[in-house]
Amino acid sequence: MAGELKQVRQIERCSVPQLLLLAAWLSLLLAALPIPARAWGAQGHQVVANLAQAQLSAKAKREVDRLLALEPGETLASISTWADEHRSPATAAWHYVNFPKNSCSYSAERDCPDGQCVVAAIDRQRDILASTATDEARLRALKYLVHLVADVHQPLHAGYAEDRGGNSYQLQAFMRGSNLHAFWDSGLIRALDQDTEVMTARLQATGDKATGSGNELGDPAKARSQGAQRPSGTLPSVAVQAAEESCRIVGQPGFYPGRLVDMPYVQRFAPLIEQRLRLAGARLAELINQAIR
Repeated sequence: MAGELKQVRQIERCSVPQLLLLAAWLSLLLAALPIPARAWGAQGHQVVANLAQAQLSAKAKREVDRLLALEPGETLASISTWADEHRSPATAAWHYVNFPKNSCSYSAERDCPDGQCVVAAIDRQRDILASTATDEARLRALKYLVHLVADVHQPLHAGYAEDRGGNSYQLQAFMRGSNLHAFWDSGLIRALDQDTEVMTARLQATGDKATGSGNELGDPAKARSQGAQRPSGTLPSVAVQAAEESCRIVGQPGFYPGRLVDMPYVQRFAPLIEQRLRLAGARLAELINQAIR
């Protein structure tokens, strides 16, 4: 206690210039802290959930509302970050899949041999939601589904194994220490500086007219029909299609920036970010509608 009082008195005796210098030093220290990682950030997940909510069938909406009523006050948007908030060592691998560099064709045997990746997790949670499991189990599956579908549309959640999906690629983003994965998780959307409701409304209004790199088809079923065919001739699942798209985006020239990220990088990829959020919302609605028929 005596030591704490001594520190307080020392601060009180500081001159104004000294206090300003101390404040500046603290600001630099905080700026050096890494940006916390959460795919698309809370805002991106909420936008995807809002977009999906507007595309649910009448039957699916009724069932979703009934399940959400098990936890009064919850909405599709409010549960969109639940999977991150309740992440554990047992579920950490459910949020991503890693590909070998320059090999973006998903192979369960190679890329997800134990079923512990985002592709397999999405399929499992969709099956639970469609099953006759308890309401509690189906609500939990819905929470995972809402979150993981958004995750797999963030390109670096299906990036290269060699740099751990961009986690090993260190950079400085607007005076803050970060890595490429963390910057794509939340820094890019934060740099766009848009309110969640405003972004949701604008993406709903623009439909599939946004431009940018990658698959720009607004209809998720059409996107799959024009995507890569499996060896058997069957179409890939929503999760596989999204993961392969994300991997191909990571391989585009310029995706890996210099060590200092600036606004031109943000502006270049802003249309792509919006396209991925929009497609995630459409695909999430498609999965829920399929599960609740």
